[in-house]
Amino acid sequence: MASSADVNVRICGQEIIKYDLEIKALIQDIRDCPGPQSVLTELNSQVKEKFNKLRLRIQDLEQMAQEQDEELTRLAVLAETESQRHQMLSNQTAWRKANLACKLAIDNMEKDELLHGGENQSTRQKKATKESLVETSSNFTESLMSISRMMSQQVMQTEDTIGTLATSSRTVEETNEEFKNMKGTIHLGMKLILKYNRRELTDKLLIFLAFALFFATVLYILKKRLFPFI
Repeated sequence: MASSADVNVRICGQEIIKYDLEIKALIQDIRDCPGPQSVLTELNSQVKEKFNKLRLRIQDLEQMAQEQDEELTRLAVLAETESQRHQMLSNQTAWRKANLACKLAIDNMEKDELLHGGENQSTRQKKATKESLVETSSNFTESLMSISRMMSQQVMQTEDTIGTLATSSRTVEETNEEFKNMKGTIHLGMKLILKYNRRELTDKLLIFLAFALFFATVLYILKKRLFPFI
């Protein structure tokens, strides 16, 4: 099984991707915003909130990278952190451009309203509002489809990563089990060698005692034969 540190890194990465997609969707809404200024202000407020959350999670990911035990894993997480930071800067640039384009469109619309009044103005506003709503709806649907595709790809990548980590974990566990078995075999071998050494010493002592008894018996017999009266 994957360690809790790996799980935390994956969760943090998924949250970063989620905030990145939400920011992109809001930037697209700003580009398509027909006004008024209050709507644009509300969208910008939401973008700021998402950027703050994204920035914090990127900092968390960088901290997790520094806490990795393996150097390759640490470098990989740091590379991902740097990539996400560049993506955040790119989103900030796109955000500024979207604001400029939206403000320019709102200014042009306000100028047009000043130049044209009455019924024609109302008709144009209704027509522009309907067209804007249709375009916004179309863009929103397209954004949702794009987000869905990206999330699906991310889920597949996550599943592949989890599978790889599970395989690596099983390999490590099997290797560890083999080392344990080897250690047990070596320990058993040491016991057998020590037991054999003790047995060999005992055998030598018994042989020595047998020879001593044999020679003592021979000497006793010779003494009785040669010196029967002693």
